[in-house]
Amino acid sequence: MKPADEIEKLKTEIRKHDYLYYVLASPEISDYEYDKLVKRLEDLEKIHPELVSPDSPTMRVSGQVTDEFKSVTHAAAMLSLSNTYVPEEILEWQKRAAKALPEENFEYIIEPKIDGVSCSLTYKNGALALGATRGDGLTGEDITLNIKTIKSVPLKLFSDMPFLELRGEIYIDRKDFDLLNESLLSSGEEAFANPRNASAGSLRQKNPAITARRRLKFMAHSYGAINGGKIFDSHKEFLEFCTDNGLPSTLKYIRITRNITEVLNICAEYEKTRLTFPFEIDGLVIKINDLSQQRKLGFTMKSPRWAAAYKFPAKQVTTLLKNIIIQVGRTGILTPVAELEPVECGGVIISRATLHNFDEIKRLDVRAGDTVLVERAGEVIPKIIKVINTKRIAVSMPFEIPSQCPVCGRRVEKEKNEDVALRCVNPLCPAQIERGLTHFASRAAMDIEGLGDAAVEQLIKKKIVSDFADIYFLEKRDLLGLDLFKDKKADNLIFAIQKSKDRPLSRLLFGLGIRNIGEKAALLLAGQFRTMEALMNANADDITKIYEMGPIMAESIVKFFQQDETVELIRKLKKAGVNMEEHTTQVFQKFAGKTFVFTGELKTLSRVEAETAVRGFGGNATASVSKKTDFVVAGEKPGSKYDKAKKLGIPIIMEQDFLKMIK
Repeated sequence: MKPADEIEKLKTEIRKHDYLYYVLASPEISDYEYDKLVKRLEDLEKIHPELVSPDSPTMRVSGQVTDEFKSVTHAAAMLSLSNTYVPEEILEWQKRAAKALPEENFEYIIEPKIDGVSCSLTYKNGALALGATRGDGLTGEDITLNIKTIKSVPLKLFSDMPFLELRGEIYIDRKDFDLLNESLLSSGEEAFANPRNASAGSLRQKNPAITARRRLKFMAHSYGAINGGKIFDSHKEFLEFCTDNGLPSTLKYIRITRNITEVLNICAEYEKTRLTFPFEIDGLVIKINDLSQQRKLGFTMKSPRWAAAYKFPAKQVTTLLKNIIIQVGRTGILTPVAELEPVECGGVIISRATLHNFDEIKRLDVRAGDTVLVERAGEVIPKIIKVINTKRIAVSMPFEIPSQCPVCGRRVEKEKNEDVALRCVNPLCPAQIERGLTHFASRAAMDIEGLGDAAVEQLIKKKIVSDFADIYFLEKRDLLGLDLFKDKKADNLIFAIQKSKDRPLSRLLFGLGIRNIGEKAALLLAGQFRTMEALMNANADDITKIYEMGPIMAESIVKFFQQDETVELIRKLKKAGVNMEEHTTQVFQKFAGKTFVFTGELKTLSRVEAETAVRGFGGNATASVSKKTDFVVAGEKPGSKYDKAKKLGIPIIMEQDFLKMIK
């Protein structure tokens, strides 16, 4: 499978499992398998940075909010940890921190990573005021009544700290998990797959009495915000405070060292002794103990730079590689995939493994008929680690790198800035059109309900459609000739296609699938140029003047609109009556060049809605305050961003003032 195609598939898969886990509390895969999905996506995006888009799950923190419980805004974002799987990755994390603070020495604190469910507990004047799920990292769900049933959560702290937002894990001990499943099975109910699922399902009970029977526990591991009261100098000091105030914490399990080699030794030790813990752990969390150093290191968009999770490694298996096939993705990239003799690995039957690119095939010297070692650590599609040369058959032949596209037969070539990827140069390649049309019809693009994978596949194979514009000339009789299309379904799809003509330019640009251009970039382009004609006439300098639009993105846009096929496609779309303008008023760009930061709890808008409004008016919304920030919008209980804005002299406006600005 081609990297671009695999990335799109991964993003869809991750979003699906985010919904199953965070919204429905009914996961279909294990956390480890989910981590492999995310790690695989991260690996692909590192290899192909030109394919990273703003809508990628790696850009943002995973999770969604259900409407079954009241939504609440966290005092500070609940971010994910970056994952490491081997000692070398821990050392890379340490080197990045050392590079950021070159004159300082670090003390590391290592904690068990409990296999539970993240939550936050808010205490006001020492009393429990709120228990919330992590949700999307900014907004969670109010589960206070269920949290109060957990006996290890104190309803009142020993101190009267004015405001404290704790972070921790809700979990269930192994022995209590076994008892719970025995009880469920004896009453004819379905057992939980693992303790993590049991914790998630129990927290989402509408009846707190059910939650109370589940023997859940809480363990604090960090905090999000503190206003008033004690100031901590180290993470250990905070854990000691928790213990002193009746809050279970990881304090009794921590190890502290100033030697990164000792950190690696501790990781190896815990991996061997993980089953001695009364609860499930799936790894360790390594943090820099000094809180002032943590503040200096700060955060990426998704993770703190001062912490990393070490996930225990997966099992490896050997199996037969039956064949190497080539898949062509939406942007034409050719990706080799190994077809394997089905084998169980980590509790899952696998039959395919990624080969990433053709340089990887050369490096491994992997061939059809080889016996290979396969690993699933961090991989959605398992990875081939090495070939077992002693089992190679005598007549095996080296893999021949294709010079032609396996789908359309046109030549393939390496493009500028791509060291390993081969791309089919034919923009009308059926494989590209098929995957591209599915993207074009997706909800975030032209939102054509009913034009899914099955319909697109048939339209392409029957040669009814050869480019995106052809769908706007479809007639009902064309659809009735396809499988699964009856009278009403055909009418509905024709209506949805016609309705999509009125989508704004930004949605059309995203749907066209321009390389390196995601939803946010499409919105920025549409807001700046306003019409398709103006954008098509823009040069790279015009595009890079837009905030956050770099030279690689500009080059992709210019090259896309210079292609004869693109010019013809736009002509056909115009002829079909597809809108070529952004539906905005004259004030669209009134925030152009302005950067906003939001802090505290907003009442009228969610944080995501507020940031979307800023971008909709041509501005930029970021997560951290700097000298380049133009406005800080403060809701209730503003955090450290408010204080930093005051210190830097940055204008601070209240939510009601912001609402007036966006009217």
